[in-house]
Amino acid sequence: MGWHNFDFFERADSLDRAAPKEKQMKRTISLWMGLLAFALIPAFAQTPTAPTGKIHGHITGPEGAPRTSGSVSLSTDGGHTNKFTYQVNTSGDYSGEATPGSYSAVYRAADTPADKYVDIYENVKIVVGQDVLQDIDMSRKAFVDKLPAEQQKQLEELKKHNAEAMKANETIKHLNDDLKLVAQDFKDADGARQTAIQTLGATATKADVEAKEAEIKTAKYSEAETIMLRDTGAKPDASVLWAELAQAQMGLKKYDLAEVNYKKVLEVETTAKKPSPQAQGAAYAGLGEIYARTGKVDEATAAYDDAAKAYPADAAIYLKNEAVIFYQLHNSEAQAAAADKAIKADPNSAISYYLKGNGLVANATVDPQTHLPVAPPGCLEAYQKYLELAPNGPYAPEVQQILTGFGQKIDTSYKAPKGKK
Repeated sequence: MGWHNFDFFERADSLDRAAPKEKQMKRTISLWMGLLAFALIPAFAQTPTAPTGKIHGHITGPEGAPRTSGSVSLSTDGGHTNKFTYQVNTSGDYSGEATPGSYSAVYRAADTPADKYVDIYENVKIVVGQDVLQDIDMSRKAFVDKLPAEQQKQLEELKKHNAEAMKANETIKHLNDDLKLVAQDFKDADGARQTAIQTLGATATKADVEAKEAEIKTAKYSEAETIMLRDTGAKPDASVLWAELAQAQMGLKKYDLAEVNYKKVLEVETTAKKPSPQAQGAAYAGLGEIYARTGKVDEATAAYDDAAKAYPADAAIYLKNEAVIFYQLHNSEAQAAAADKAIKADPNSAISYYLKGNGLVANATVDPQTHLPVAPPGCLEAYQKYLELAPNGPYAPEVQQILTGFGQKIDTSYKAPKGKK
């Protein structure tokens, strides 16, 4: 009983989203870049009136990240006066028009005083009818070498952090891609029977269909297990990977291994800065299914109860699934008990009432005097409630027959509430 969260991982700090220390470095770099300047005479940019050419480019800071604000100006006197000025957009790009000629391209940050500049490129030629590319790249060696030693050290630390962040982001992207692939494997495994029927055709025997279904499931679960074994090694602190591994192994009936890995989910979540109640609930539910399928009824019941406590929002789902699994295992007593808990969690779940009635009816007796069947307490009431909630449900004919057999009157005026099953 796993869950799938395909964008589970968040990306590491990117080049323009540094951690607090790196943000401080960037603010420091911004400060001293504004001060690494020459005294200039501010002037207003002019709008071209003669035939023009175009210019465009990208602004890159010393650490390799795009600059997303500021301006680029074209000057004919080394930046003292600005002939044309273009604003840098949020992607770090600028563009505009200018009259033909040879210019200096000057970059100023948003907080750079008008009489100073951050960087300058000489001999930028504008030609009529052409669009000139002129990037401002402050990560170039010539620019970095002019920085004070302490600022160069800070810059190297920031570059190292960014390189690590990029590597982490690549890993995270790969893991998210794998999670999507595994989710598809589980979906294919769930639809294995239908696939087997379509593959073999309508004339296939039941045995052949079941064999093909088992083959498909084994292949899908095995692929998922292989992928998650690799990924849990790459990022052992991600509980979702251990959960998907456990689900694949449970599908392969490797219950001992699945148990270990569901417990790993709980271990990881216990030590996490922000434990996920949903992840813990799903892990306990997974353990509950393992214990149920291996005959450990008390352990299964306790695990499902822990799931409901860990994540109350899904309590009704966990407990209903518990009842379904015991129904599949023909354990009527545990089935009825689980269904009763599921009803308390969601009094409007029709299937839970059916499961309760179905579990209790197995203990029906015969009155020795009248020789009529006698239903256990709560059995017929559960069946009647099922019909009330799902009068046209898939088990309605069976329930009606059972109630008739116990001499019960069936209310035919029931109308199914919308959305109830």
